[in-house]
Amino acid sequence: MQMMNIGDAAKAAGVTPKMVRHYELLGLIPEAERTGSGYRLYGSREIGMLKFIRQSRGFGFSTRQIDSLLALWRDDGRESRQVKRVAEAQLAELEQRQRELDEMRATLSRLVADCADDAESHCAIIESLAADAPAPGRVKARTLKEVRAGEKRPAGARRTAAKPVAAPAAGHLGLMAWAHSAAQRS
Repeated sequence: MQMMNIGDAAKAAGVTPKMVRHYELLGLIPEAERTGSGYRLYGSREIGMLKFIRQSRGFGFSTRQIDSLLALWRDDGRESRQVKRVAEAQLAELEQRQRELDEMRATLSRLVADCADDAESHCAIIESLAADAPAPGRVKARTLKEVRAGEKRPAGARRTAAKPVAAPAAGHLGLMAWAHSAAQRS
């Protein structure tokens, strides 16, 4: 196979050029050969590695796990039990995430079912999201600039185009924490 530039290699592997550079920076693929004018060149070995990484990411393997799997793939003396341990750890992680998603879905489904879906202001969804949060009342929203300055806008001051600052709803904190921990693992 002839050498390819980053765009063609990315297309052949089913990833973006940005991801090719990212994987190279992380050390998942070797640093590319360069032309005299500095363009990256990739061969069939690198494209195979990129496909391997793409497929591994499709199963949700973390960068660390992919690095381990790539090392095992290159090692002809590997034992299949080593590969299985990495896959079992990922399977356990996926099962835990699925339990968390099932719990979120069940809770949200219950809230949707409890909503009267009428013209009244009472809403079970809002009440649940606001649980343990102080009632907002009729507080004037402050701009980000005002929050940072730690003071309210002086009387008669002109309004700025800045958007009001809002904190995440209490009911979303669990989902945000889960998403943050998932991002930390990869």
